[in-house]
Amino acid sequence: MARLTIESLRKFFASTVAVDDFSLDVADGELVCLLGPSGSGKSTILRMIGGFEQPTSGAIRIDGQDVGRLSPDRRPTGMVFQSHALWSHMNVFNNIAFGLKLRHLPRAEIRRKVEAALELVGLGGYGHRQTFQLSGGQQQRVALARSLVLEPKILLLDEPFASLDQHLRERLREEVRDIQQRLGITTLFVTHGQDEALALADRIVVLRNGQCEQADAPDVIYRNPQTQFVAGFIGQMNFIAANVEGGTFRHPEMSVAIGAQDGPAVLAVRPEALGLVAAEGGAGVTVVRSTDFGSHIMVDVELSDGTRLKAMTSPAMRWERGTRARLVPSAYALYRDNKLVVSGTVGASTAAPAFGAAPLVV
Repeated sequence: MARLTIESLRKFFASTVAVDDFSLDVADGELVCLLGPSGSGKSTILRMIGGFEQPTSGAIRIDGQDVGRLSPDRRPTGMVFQSHALWSHMNVFNNIAFGLKLRHLPRAEIRRKVEAALELVGLGGYGHRQTFQLSGGQQQRVALARSLVLEPKILLLDEPFASLDQHLRERLREEVRDIQQRLGITTLFVTHGQDEALALADRIVVLRNGQCEQADAPDVIYRNPQTQFVAGFIGQMNFIAANVEGGTFRHPEMSVAIGAQDGPAVLAVRPEALGLVAAEGGAGVTVVRSTDFGSHIMVDVELSDGTRLKAMTSPAMRWERGTRARLVPSAYALYRDNKLVVSGTVGASTAAPAFGAAPLVV
Protein backbone atom coordinates (compact mmCIF):
# COMPACT_ATOMS: atom_id res chain seq x y z
CA MET A 1 0.00 0.00 0.00
CA ALA A 2 1.08 3.59 -0.51
CA ARG A 3 0.10 7.18 0.16
CA LEU A 4 -0.22 9.61 -2.74
CA THR A 5 0.23 13.36 -2.25
CA ILE A 6 -0.42 15.92 -4.98
CA GLU A 7 0.52 19.53 -4.27
CA SER A 8 -0.46 22.59 -6.35
CA LEU A 9 -0.36 20.66 -9.62
CA ARG A 10 -0.63 22.71 -12.83
CA LYS A 11 -0.57 21.74 -16.49
CA PHE A 12 -0.62 24.14 -19.43
CA PHE A 13 -0.96 23.15 -23.08
CA ALA A 14 0.24 26.31 -24.84
CA SER A 15 -2.22 28.95 -23.57
CA THR A 16 -4.78 26.37 -22.39
CA VAL A 17 -4.92 25.64 -18.65
CA ALA A 18 -5.77 21.94 -18.29
CA VAL A 19 -5.10 21.62 -14.54
CA ASP A 20 -4.98 24.60 -12.21
CA ASP A 21 -3.56 24.43 -8.67
CA PHE A 22 -4.86 20.94 -7.91
CA SER A 23 -3.99 19.32 -4.57
CA LEU A 24 -5.07 15.97 -3.13
CA ASP A 25 -4.04 13.46 -0.47
CA VAL A 26 -4.95 9.81 -1.10
CA ALA A 27 -4.59 7.47 1.87
CA ASP A 28 -3.17 3.94 1.89
CA GLY A 29 -5.63 1.58 0.24
CA GLU A 30 -8.13 4.30 -0.65
CA LEU A 31 -10.07 4.29 -3.92
CA VAL A 32 -10.64 7.83 -5.17
CA CYS A 33 -12.71 8.65 -8.25
CA LEU A 34 -11.87 11.73 -10.29
CA LEU A 35 -15.23 12.77 -11.72
CA GLY A 36 -16.09 15.55 -14.11
CA PRO A 37 -17.21 16.48 -17.60
CA SER A 38 -15.00 16.23 -20.67
CA GLY A 39 -12.19 18.76 -20.46
CA SER A 40 -12.27 19.03 -16.68
CA GLY A 41 -8.66 17.81 -16.35
CA LYS A 42 -9.26 14.40 -14.77
CA SER A 43 -7.37 12.28 -17.34
CA THR A 44 -4.54 14.84 -17.50
CA ILE A 45 -4.10 14.54 -13.72
CA LEU A 46 -3.99 10.74 -13.98
CA ARG A 47 -1.46 10.85 -16.83
CA MET A 48 0.78 13.18 -14.82
CA ILE A 49 0.69 10.78 -11.87
CA GLY A 50 1.61 7.91 -14.22
CA GLY A 51 4.39 9.90 -15.92
CA PHE A 52 2.75 10.13 -19.35
CA GLU A 53 2.48 13.93 -19.05
CA GLN A 54 4.92 16.26 -17.33
CA PRO A 55 3.46 18.83 -14.93
CA THR A 56 4.07 22.51 -15.63
CA SER A 57 4.49 22.97 -11.89
CA GLY A 58 3.62 21.28 -8.61
CA ALA A 59 4.65 18.06 -6.88
CA ILE A 60 3.58 14.41 -7.02
CA ARG A 61 4.77 12.27 -4.10
CA ILE A 62 4.33 8.57 -3.43
CA ASP A 63 5.21 7.63 0.14
CA GLY A 64 7.04 10.93 0.40
CA GLN A 65 9.17 10.45 -2.74
CA ASP A 66 8.80 13.09 -5.45
CA VAL A 67 8.15 11.14 -8.67
CA GLY A 68 7.14 14.11 -10.81
CA ARG A 69 10.17 13.90 -13.11
CA LEU A 70 10.52 10.11 -13.29
CA SER A 71 9.65 8.20 -16.47
CA PRO A 72 6.59 5.88 -16.31
CA ASP A 73 8.72 2.72 -16.02
CA ARG A 74 10.53 4.12 -12.98
CA ARG A 75 7.36 4.96 -11.05
CA PRO A 76 5.60 2.52 -8.68
CA THR A 77 2.37 2.97 -10.65
CA GLY A 78 0.32 0.81 -12.99
CA MET A 79 -2.07 2.31 -15.50
CA VAL A 80 -5.07 0.80 -17.28
CA PHE A 81 -6.28 2.74 -20.31
CA GLN A 82 -9.71 2.96 -21.87
CA SER A 83 -8.42 1.47 -25.14
CA HIS A 84 -7.03 -1.78 -23.59
CA ALA A 85 -3.73 -1.19 -25.51
CA LEU A 86 -3.02 -4.92 -25.85
CA TRP A 87 -0.45 -6.27 -28.32
CA SER A 88 -2.36 -8.21 -30.97
CA HIS A 89 0.70 -10.26 -32.01
CA MET A 90 1.10 -11.67 -28.50
CA ASN A 91 -1.12 -14.13 -26.67
CA VAL A 92 -2.65 -13.30 -23.31
CA PHE A 93 0.24 -14.76 -21.31
CA ASN A 94 2.88 -12.74 -23.15
CA ASN A 95 0.84 -9.54 -22.94
CA ILE A 96 0.77 -9.85 -19.16
CA ALA A 97 4.36 -11.08 -18.90
CA PHE A 98 5.86 -8.27 -21.01
CA GLY A 99 6.71 -5.92 -18.14
CA LEU A 100 8.13 -8.74 -16.03
CA LYS A 101 10.42 -9.78 -18.88
CA LEU A 102 11.75 -6.23 -19.10
CA ARG A 103 12.73 -6.62 -15.46
CA HIS A 104 14.64 -9.80 -16.34
CA LEU A 105 12.87 -11.95 -13.79
CA PRO A 106 13.47 -15.75 -13.87
CA ARG A 107 11.15 -17.64 -16.22
CA ALA A 108 9.57 -19.68 -13.42
CA GLU A 109 8.80 -16.54 -11.40
CA ILE A 110 7.26 -14.86 -14.43
CA ARG A 111 5.00 -17.86 -15.02
CA ARG A 112 3.94 -17.95 -11.38
CA LYS A 113 3.12 -14.22 -11.29
CA VAL A 114 1.24 -14.25 -14.61
CA GLU A 115 -0.87 -17.26 -13.64
CA ALA A 116 -1.68 -15.65 -10.29
CA ALA A 117 -2.71 -12.42 -12.06
CA LEU A 118 -4.93 -14.36 -14.47
CA GLU A 119 -6.65 -16.10 -11.57
CA LEU A 120 -7.10 -12.75 -9.81
CA VAL A 121 -9.02 -11.26 -12.74
CA GLY A 122 -11.04 -14.41 -13.41
CA LEU A 123 -9.15 -15.57 -16.52
CA GLY A 124 -7.40 -18.68 -15.19
CA GLY A 125 -6.45 -20.92 -18.12
CA TYR A 126 -6.73 -18.15 -20.74
CA GLY A 127 -2.98 -17.55 -21.09
CA HIS A 128 -2.64 -19.38 -24.43
CA ARG A 129 -5.46 -17.47 -26.14
CA GLN A 130 -4.91 -14.68 -28.65
CA THR A 131 -6.27 -11.30 -27.64
CA PHE A 132 -8.57 -11.11 -30.69
CA GLN A 133 -10.32 -14.24 -29.41
CA LEU A 134 -11.47 -12.41 -26.29
CA SER A 135 -14.56 -10.30 -25.62
CA GLY A 136 -14.21 -6.62 -24.74
CA GLY A 137 -14.66 -7.38 -21.06
CA GLN A 138 -12.03 -10.13 -21.16
CA GLN A 139 -9.59 -7.83 -22.93
CA GLN A 140 -10.06 -5.24 -20.21
CA ARG A 141 -9.38 -7.91 -17.59
CA VAL A 142 -6.11 -8.72 -19.38
CA ALA A 143 -5.17 -5.02 -19.34
CA LEU A 144 -5.89 -4.93 -15.59
CA ALA A 145 -3.85 -8.10 -15.00
CA ARG A 146 -0.93 -6.60 -16.98
CA SER A 147 -0.83 -3.68 -14.55
CA LEU A 148 -1.41 -5.69 -11.37
CA VAL A 149 1.27 -8.29 -12.18
CA LEU A 150 3.90 -5.56 -11.72
CA GLU A 151 2.67 -5.09 -8.13
CA PRO A 152 2.37 -1.29 -8.33
CA LYS A 153 1.90 0.83 -5.25
CA ILE A 154 -0.65 3.02 -7.05
CA LEU A 155 -3.20 1.71 -9.57
CA LEU A 156 -4.45 4.24 -12.15
CA LEU A 157 -7.62 3.51 -14.11
CA ASP A 158 -8.53 5.89 -16.95
CA GLU A 159 -12.20 5.26 -17.85
CA PRO A 160 -11.47 1.55 -18.41
CA PHE A 161 -15.13 0.57 -18.95
CA ALA A 162 -16.25 3.44 -21.19
CA SER A 163 -16.40 1.30 -24.36
CA LEU A 164 -18.37 -1.53 -22.74
CA ASP A 165 -22.13 -1.99 -22.56
CA GLN A 166 -24.04 -1.09 -19.40
CA HIS A 167 -24.48 -4.63 -18.03
CA LEU A 168 -20.83 -5.56 -18.50
CA ARG A 169 -19.69 -2.21 -17.11
CA GLU A 170 -21.65 -2.79 -13.91
CA ARG A 171 -20.25 -6.30 -13.49
CA LEU A 172 -16.64 -5.27 -14.10
CA ARG A 173 -16.77 -2.32 -11.74
CA GLU A 174 -17.91 -4.68 -8.98
CA GLU A 175 -15.03 -7.04 -9.80
CA VAL A 176 -12.50 -4.20 -9.82
CA ARG A 177 -13.74 -2.95 -6.45
CA ASP A 178 -13.48 -6.47 -5.03
CA ILE A 179 -9.92 -6.90 -6.36
CA GLN A 180 -8.90 -3.46 -5.10
CA GLN A 181 -10.17 -4.22 -1.60
CA ARG A 182 -8.58 -7.68 -1.50
CA LEU A 183 -5.19 -6.27 -2.52
CA GLY A 184 -5.57 -3.10 -0.47
CA ILE A 185 -4.02 -1.15 -3.35
CA THR A 186 -4.27 2.64 -3.46
CA THR A 187 -6.32 3.48 -6.58
CA LEU A 188 -7.34 6.48 -8.64
CA PHE A 189 -10.22 5.89 -11.03
CA VAL A 190 -11.14 8.44 -13.72
CA THR A 191 -14.74 8.48 -14.93
CA HIS A 192 -17.36 10.86 -16.28
CA GLY A 193 -20.13 8.53 -15.04
CA GLN A 194 -21.62 9.58 -11.74
CA ASP A 195 -23.19 6.15 -11.14
CA GLU A 196 -19.76 4.55 -11.51
CA ALA A 197 -18.21 6.98 -9.04
CA LEU A 198 -21.01 6.57 -6.49
CA ALA A 199 -20.76 2.77 -6.70
CA LEU A 200 -16.96 2.48 -6.54
CA ALA A 201 -15.39 5.28 -4.57
CA ASP A 202 -14.32 5.77 -0.99
CA ARG A 203 -14.09 9.41 -1.99
CA ILE A 204 -15.14 11.41 -5.06
CA VAL A 205 -13.27 14.43 -6.38
CA VAL A 206 -15.51 16.54 -8.64
CA LEU A 207 -13.51 18.57 -11.15
CA ARG A 208 -14.38 21.53 -13.32
CA ASN A 209 -11.98 23.52 -15.52
CA GLY A 210 -8.98 21.80 -13.96
CA GLN A 211 -9.94 22.67 -10.40
CA CYS A 212 -11.50 20.74 -7.54
CA GLU A 213 -15.10 21.73 -6.83
CA GLN A 214 -15.55 19.27 -3.95
CA ALA A 215 -13.81 16.18 -2.53
CA ASP A 216 -15.91 14.06 -0.18
CA ALA A 217 -17.41 10.64 0.47
CA PRO A 218 -20.08 9.69 -2.11
CA ASP A 219 -23.01 10.19 0.25
CA VAL A 220 -21.73 13.63 1.29
CA ILE A 221 -21.21 14.67 -2.34
CA TYR A 222 -24.78 13.60 -3.11
CA ARG A 223 -26.55 14.90 -0.02
CA ASN A 224 -24.59 18.07 0.67
CA PRO A 225 -23.06 19.48 -2.54
CA GLN A 226 -21.01 22.54 -1.69
CA THR A 227 -21.38 24.24 -5.09
CA GLN A 228 -24.23 24.61 -7.54
CA PHE A 229 -22.09 22.90 -10.18
CA VAL A 230 -21.69 19.78 -8.01
CA ALA A 231 -25.40 19.82 -7.18
CA GLY A 232 -26.26 19.78 -10.87
CA PHE A 233 -23.58 17.28 -11.89
CA ILE A 234 -24.30 14.57 -9.32
CA GLY A 235 -27.70 12.94 -9.65
CA GLN A 236 -30.82 14.77 -10.82
CA MET A 237 -31.50 18.22 -9.44
CA ASN A 238 -34.16 20.87 -9.84
CA PHE A 239 -33.01 24.51 -9.87
CA ILE A 240 -35.42 27.39 -9.28
CA ALA A 241 -34.21 30.98 -9.53
CA ALA A 242 -36.01 33.64 -7.47
CA ASN A 243 -35.46 36.02 -4.55
CA VAL A 244 -35.12 35.65 -0.80
CA GLU A 245 -37.30 38.26 0.89
CA GLY A 246 -37.61 38.53 4.64
CA GLY A 247 -35.82 35.19 5.10
CA THR A 248 -38.21 33.38 2.74
CA PHE A 249 -37.48 32.10 -0.76
CA ARG A 250 -40.37 33.45 -2.78
CA HIS A 251 -41.47 32.10 -6.13
CA PRO A 252 -44.99 32.31 -7.59
CA GLU A 253 -45.37 28.54 -7.25
CA MET A 254 -43.30 27.93 -4.12
CA SER A 255 -42.34 29.67 -0.88
CA VAL A 256 -39.79 28.20 1.53
CA ALA A 257 -38.62 29.66 4.86
CA ILE A 258 -34.85 29.73 4.38
CA GLY A 259 -33.26 32.02 6.96
CA ALA A 260 -30.77 33.44 4.48
CA GLN A 261 -30.01 37.05 3.63
CA ASP A 262 -32.31 38.74 1.14
CA GLY A 263 -31.43 38.87 -2.53
CA PRO A 264 -31.38 36.75 -5.71
CA ALA A 265 -30.61 33.06 -5.18
CA VAL A 266 -31.09 29.62 -6.68
CA LEU A 267 -33.04 26.96 -4.78
CA ALA A 268 -32.00 23.35 -5.44
CA VAL A 269 -34.34 20.44 -4.68
CA ARG A 270 -33.81 16.81 -5.65
CA PRO A 271 -36.76 14.99 -7.28
CA GLU A 272 -37.07 12.64 -4.29
CA ALA A 273 -37.38 15.68 -2.00
CA LEU A 274 -40.04 17.37 -4.12
CA GLY A 275 -43.56 16.23 -3.24
CA LEU A 276 -46.77 16.87 -5.17
CA VAL A 277 -50.28 17.35 -3.85
CA ALA A 278 -53.43 18.09 -5.82
CA ALA A 279 -54.00 21.79 -6.31
CA GLU A 280 -57.37 23.42 -5.76
CA GLY A 281 -58.99 26.09 -7.87
CA GLY A 282 -56.64 25.68 -10.84
CA ALA A 283 -53.59 27.01 -8.98
CA GLY A 284 -50.16 25.40 -8.91
CA VAL A 285 -47.97 23.81 -11.57
CA THR A 286 -48.94 21.69 -14.58
CA VAL A 287 -48.08 18.01 -15.00
CA VAL A 288 -46.57 17.50 -18.47
CA ARG A 289 -45.29 13.92 -18.23
CA SER A 290 -45.43 10.91 -15.91
CA THR A 291 -42.95 8.05 -16.36
CA ASP A 292 -43.32 4.76 -14.49
CA PHE A 293 -39.94 3.19 -13.53
CA GLY A 294 -41.51 0.39 -11.49
CA SER A 295 -39.95 1.32 -8.16
CA HIS A 296 -41.06 4.94 -8.52
CA ILE A 297 -42.81 7.35 -10.86
CA MET A 298 -41.00 10.42 -12.20
CA VAL A 299 -43.37 13.31 -12.78
CA ASP A 300 -42.34 16.28 -14.95
CA VAL A 301 -44.10 19.53 -14.08
CA GLU A 302 -43.96 23.00 -15.64
CA LEU A 303 -43.95 26.29 -13.79
CA SER A 304 -45.70 29.40 -15.07
CA ASP A 305 -42.39 30.80 -16.35
CA GLY A 306 -41.75 27.64 -18.40
CA THR A 307 -39.23 26.07 -15.99
CA ARG A 308 -39.44 22.26 -15.94
CA LEU A 309 -38.99 20.35 -12.67
CA LYS A 310 -38.98 16.65 -11.77
CA ALA A 311 -40.73 15.11 -8.77
CA MET A 312 -40.34 11.48 -7.68
CA THR A 313 -43.50 9.82 -6.33
CA SER A 314 -44.51 6.32 -5.25
CA PRO A 315 -45.98 3.89 -7.81
CA ALA A 316 -49.34 4.24 -6.04
CA MET A 317 -49.60 7.88 -7.11
CA ARG A 318 -50.76 8.58 -10.67
CA TRP A 319 -50.61 11.98 -12.30
CA GLU A 320 -52.30 12.61 -15.64
CA ARG A 321 -50.94 15.09 -18.15
CA GLY A 322 -52.52 18.51 -17.63
CA THR A 323 -53.28 17.92 -13.93
CA ARG A 324 -52.61 20.89 -11.67
CA ALA A 325 -50.47 20.22 -8.60
CA ARG A 326 -48.87 22.06 -5.72
CA LEU A 327 -45.14 21.66 -4.96
CA VAL A 328 -44.18 20.54 -1.44
CA PRO A 329 -40.39 20.42 -0.97
CA SER A 330 -39.06 18.52 2.03
CA ALA A 331 -35.36 19.39 1.70
CA TYR A 332 -33.36 21.98 -0.21
CA ALA A 333 -30.08 23.81 -0.73
CA LEU A 334 -29.68 27.49 -1.54
CA TYR A 335 -26.85 28.78 -3.76
CA ARG A 336 -25.44 32.17 -4.64
CA ASP A 337 -22.57 32.65 -7.09
CA ASN A 338 -22.12 28.84 -7.25
CA LYS A 339 -21.54 28.59 -3.50
CA LEU A 340 -23.77 26.91 -0.92
CA VAL A 341 -25.43 29.43 1.37
CA VAL A 342 -27.61 27.13 3.47
CA SER A 343 -29.19 23.69 3.24
CA GLY A 344 -31.66 21.76 5.30
CA THR A 345 -35.14 20.36 5.61
CA VAL A 346 -38.20 22.54 5.30
CA GLY A 347 -38.72 24.35 8.58
CA ALA A 348 -35.19 23.61 9.84
CA SER A 349 -32.37 25.31 7.90
CA THR A 350 -29.00 23.84 8.81
CA ALA A 351 -25.59 23.20 7.32
CA ALA A 352 -26.31 19.46 7.58
CA PRO A 353 -26.88 17.17 4.57
CA ALA A 354 -29.93 18.41 2.76
CA PHE A 355 -31.34 15.72 0.57
CA GLY A 356 -32.02 12.82 2.93
CA ALA A 357 -32.43 9.94 0.50
CA ALA A 358 -29.49 7.80 -0.53
CA PRO A 359 -28.22 8.18 -4.10
CA LEU A 360 -29.89 6.03 -6.72
CA VAL A 361 -27.13 3.89 -8.23
CA VAL A 362 -28.15 1.97 -11.35
